[in-house]
Amino acid sequence: MPLVSQLLYIHYDVRMKSIYAFLLLLLFSAPLVAQQQTFDEWLEELRSEAISLGISEATLGVLDELEAPLERVLELDNSQPEFVQTFTRYLSLRITPRQISQGQALLQQHAELLAEVRRRYGVQPHYLVSFWAIESNYGRATGGFSVLQALATLAYDPRRADFFRRELLTALQILDEGHIAPDSMSGSWAGAMGQLQFLPSVFSNYGVDGDNDGRIDIWNSLPDIFHSAANFLSQSGWRGDERWGREVVLPPDFDFSLTGPRIRKDLQEWRDLGITQLGGEPIPVADMQASVILPAGAAGPAFLTYANFRATMVYNPSTFYALTVGHLADRYTGGAAIQRMPENEQAMSVADVQELQELLNAAGFDSGEPDGRVGSLTRGAIRSYQQSQNLPMDGHASARLLETLRN
Repeated sequence: MPLVSQLLYIHYDVRMKSIYAFLLLLLFSAPLVAQQQTFDEWLEELRSEAISLGISEATLGVLDELEAPLERVLELDNSQPEFVQTFTRYLSLRITPRQISQGQALLQQHAELLAEVRRRYGVQPHYLVSFWAIESNYGRATGGFSVLQALATLAYDPRRADFFRRELLTALQILDEGHIAPDSMSGSWAGAMGQLQFLPSVFSNYGVDGDNDGRIDIWNSLPDIFHSAANFLSQSGWRGDERWGREVVLPPDFDFSLTGPRIRKDLQEWRDLGITQLGGEPIPVADMQASVILPAGAAGPAFLTYANFRATMVYNPSTFYALTVGHLADRYTGGAAIQRMPENEQAMSVADVQELQELLNAAGFDSGEPDGRVGSLTRGAIRSYQQSQNLPMDGHASARLLETLRN
């Protein structure tokens, strides 16, 4: 029996109440002690740990320049968007005619470097430039925060302290190795760095010195940027002789319970189920596993996605992100816009999603603790409800579904 469960049994014996309280205090006091540390005390403890890892005293001088936790970082970490972004909105903010033309120009400008990277890692140039665009708008939007200050703020905060403490120690190691100067180590409020928005651990594992100057600089060196991104993708399962996926048409009797990245079938199986290309032609068949993705539910576009889509989700585990990277890469090479985008796709507020979860729970479909976030448990509850009502089982949280549940 777990320790907490054993402790809970003690309260049945009145004579043991004091022991019960004492043991609970021991069990839960460690986080409280950590929270009671001042920031300076916490920094000294971090400094000792960094020294034990072999980080030099000279490098650790940067800790003296850190200020108290940044309120803005904590605000951004704690903030919850008012609305759950729709696929239509997500895509329109990132793929514009200007973004496409700029990417095409940069593909030509850096063709020689990108060809060299492709020979080494097998990642096609138009995909690399698409990642570059989505991550930092071709290097123009890398975040204005000190990575050290942001990570120190998040590591001092008790909620995810262990994760960000490891990232902060790795960032200090990166400085100690001389890859970047402390005042140039800029990034997002969450500590994602440079034009690739790599966390320090990703930099440490996948960063490449593409220009052979002895440093890995994903802030300023395009050879380092492209080599590092391609190395990460290659080691995440990227296939240089395949595309990411394609928009397809589903048959009228399609079983929507077969959608989602976890369900994979051979292309021949999907073809046998009646999936076609946009023009009605049968989908090409090759030795590939694919998934059907519906970013806007049954009423929106359908995509058949392959191994490179899955590799993209290692970079960022968001279907919206992976679809956008793939589609932007297609647009660079003359691909058409998505054909079956939904009209007037209505955003759900966080409060709407929470109400949807509450209504599903009340109807006997377990969506977990209502929190306004659409996770796998909520999607599963939606599918079960849709099945009970003979609705397309797309698992999509929509305003129409909420209205149906209200009624």
